[in-house]
Amino acid sequence: MNVFDGLKSLLGGLGDINRDKSAGISFEENTLDDQQLMNAYSSNWIARKIIDIPAEDSLRKWRRWESDNSDLIELEEQRLGLKAKVKEASIKGRMLGGAAIYIGTDQEPTEPLNPETIKKGGIKYLTVMTRRELTAGELEQDPETPYYGKPKDYTISSQRGQVTIHPSRLILFYGHELADIWTTGGAYSGWSESVLKATCDAIKQAGGTFANVASLVFEANVDVIHVPDMLQNLSSDEYEKRLLKRFTVAATAKGINRTLVLDGEEKYERKGATFTNLPELMEAFALYCAASEDIPATRFLGRSPAGMSATGEGDLNNYHDKLQAMQTLDYGPAMHLFDQCLVRSAVGSYPEGTKYEWTPLKQMTEVELAGIFAKLVEALKNLHEMHVYSGSEMRQIATHRLTEVGVLPHLESLIDENVHVLGDINGNTLKELVAAEAMGKVDAGTAIDYLINAGMYKGKTRDQVIASTNAEDERQQAIAVGMQ
Repeated sequence: MNVFDGLKSLLGGLGDINRDKSAGISFEENTLDDQQLMNAYSSNWIARKIIDIPAEDSLRKWRRWESDNSDLIELEEQRLGLKAKVKEASIKGRMLGGAAIYIGTDQEPTEPLNPETIKKGGIKYLTVMTRRELTAGELEQDPETPYYGKPKDYTISSQRGQVTIHPSRLILFYGHELADIWTTGGAYSGWSESVLKATCDAIKQAGGTFANVASLVFEANVDVIHVPDMLQNLSSDEYEKRLLKRFTVAATAKGINRTLVLDGEEKYERKGATFTNLPELMEAFALYCAASEDIPATRFLGRSPAGMSATGEGDLNNYHDKLQAMQTLDYGPAMHLFDQCLVRSAVGSYPEGTKYEWTPLKQMTEVELAGIFAKLVEALKNLHEMHVYSGSEMRQIATHRLTEVGVLPHLESLIDENVHVLGDINGNTLKELVAAEAMGKVDAGTAIDYLINAGMYKGKTRDQVIASTNAEDERQQAIAVGMQ
């Protein structure tokens, strides 16, 4: 009994391998060795763009630390050359299917990396390696460990011989995920596939199309000369020599400002190649390659958006979503353990609340920011008039939202810093704030303004608040004396 899983039409021949040519199509393993991958990257501009553009764009704006020690952390990143190292590893990982950054410390590379043991300046260097240098070990098969499905260790050849490296000491970068990690062997075992493996057919087709179009330039004009009885006389060697000499001289004499001399019975005409629609054809193949990696045409080809009233905004938004996914799903998890070590290497400890945010890929214009700000203020005003939230709660909501949308990107961190210095502002009396000012810890005037804006002293000026608070303190003291 034969069972067919698919669409088959006896009348139209669909699915019939004898009548439908597409029925015989199947997918085969597309094998590319490392030399082919490197040759494609170094000699083909399409392959290089497919590899470089997503890596460069996802890291171009980098990230912003939100911490009291953000300056020290950023200086540590600069000392280690972190941004350049991540870019290099990302590009090589996409090209070869795997790369890593080795975290150099004074500890043994075979031992797991414990961030709590990292002191200030504990990270000595960062080294980029590819899967050609790092050999992945046996895959972890215990599902109760965090390294399930990942290599238990990596080895590298050095002057000291084979060196074993624990996975926690590597920041790993990959290309496209393997279809099945357990059945893939060879050089890709424990790694991933090159991005070029899935796009190489499109790249080759585009390259072949461009080469054929380029060859047409040399055949743009073909001279055709009709010679009477030429085929009959070619049997004579003497005639052939005379014919070749004849047209060699004619070709030499012919030019833009020269005359072509022909026999009376000879006829001359020029056949010209047609280049109509060839630019569109070449562009279509280039877009085909760009689409294979979700890169918009405006970025891949450096052209303006096509079509009537087209802005390319939708394509860029989709592209930015892809890059943000790379940042949060690839770079973030890969660098999580390293970042804990980085902060300790910069500061000496890991202060509570230390975090970072990826800088927005899209930079809004002043007009866009003004429009967002106006709409946001109107919405916050309407929310405040509903009297659902208190003044201090509205302040927190407004601060968070203004920071989140990028209108005032540093506002929340600045306010958090003031709160950190003052502790619980509501728990400080104005006298304590003034005392803190005298000790140089805080600007008491700014703190009073904060309390007023938070709605604690509605309708009062700074001087009125100070006066009323002093009077309240005296009254409380009198009550306390009377109770005694």
